[in-house]
Amino acid sequence: MRSHIRTLLIVALTLGLIAAFLRNANLELVWSEILRARIDLIAAAIAVTALQYVMRAVRWQYLLQPLGGARFSTAFRTTVIGFAASAILPARAGEVLRPYLLARWEGLSATATFATILLERLLDLASVVVLLALFFAFFDPGLEVVNPAAYAAVRLGGLVAGAVAVASLTGIFILARHPEALGRWALRVERVLPERAARALAHAVEKFVGGLAMMRQPRRILVAFALSIPLWLLIATTIWLSAAAFQIDFPFTSSFLFNALLVVGVSVPTPGAVGGFHEAFRIGATVFYGAPNDRAVGAAIVLHAASIVPIVLLGLVFMAQSGLDLKGIRRLAQGTRESAPSDAAEPADRPGRLVGGLASGEAAEEGRVG
Repeated sequence: MRSHIRTLLIVALTLGLIAAFLRNANLELVWSEILRARIDLIAAAIAVTALQYVMRAVRWQYLLQPLGGARFSTAFRTTVIGFAASAILPARAGEVLRPYLLARWEGLSATATFATILLERLLDLASVVVLLALFFAFFDPGLEVVNPAAYAAVRLGGLVAGAVAVASLTGIFILARHPEALGRWALRVERVLPERAARALAHAVEKFVGGLAMMRQPRRILVAFALSIPLWLLIATTIWLSAAAFQIDFPFTSSFLFNALLVVGVSVPTPGAVGGFHEAFRIGATVFYGAPNDRAVGAAIVLHAASIVPIVLLGLVFMAQSGLDLKGIRRLAQGTRESAPSDAAEPADRPGRLVGGLASGEAAEEGRVG
């Protein structure tokens, strides 16, 4: 019953955002704008989108090295499958499916692999905030005069996002360096759980901390951050090329602002970020750069399609090659989300030994990474 209610809420949210996006649009003029768009620039945007997923796979492969590593082909395949699943299924299904599949295919801990996804999200947020700060500091063409209220809202959002990123990375760094602190918290929770659930929690906590092994080495996290900046420059390039195809003119560095706006848009939990993505781009193009509304609507539709459709098609191909279908993917994602990831090859420690196990696990991990 709860899943049905959640689905209805997501559908209602999606329809509401689409209605807001199209409320002032003349669909005939929107279609005319799409037909007039430059195909060469749209094709270039699609090509750059493909490079984004190559870069995501390279970064993820680097994040996985302390856990034992993964082949690039597996990292790329599961990344594509995960993003395709998130585009066509609700509740960000790909976020849990991607680490589960890679862990199963590479023989890694599913819980530890999931921890690297959390690191990815924080690195993405930090990269967007850094590029936005560079835009405000060096490249802002006087947008505060164009719309002071919207400009102030974006700046405030950037400051809040930056604070969240710094606080989250700091917290994860502390947990990775001092896993016994998380162990003590888990032990308190275990006292009110049945023995079987307590054992599962102890095992999951230890594996999750293992997935944060990279945070124990500042040099490695700096390299991972350095790999994130080119990724977001590629995303910015896709935005810039798509806007240029519709003759929405702004400097390349202004796409750093669009990066931030679209991050907000895609955070709305709709399948494929439908509605939120579109409205975020439309607002940026019309409010800050004076684009005609119908042109901005057309550009948003094409940018979203260029970003989503190729990866969904490739993801479906990879799913078929792996013997997966949409029904199976959805069932697998739901099962993975609702139950603790299973690392059957390694028995869970007894709950009472969690703190010691975490400490010794940290020492072993330090030796392997070093």
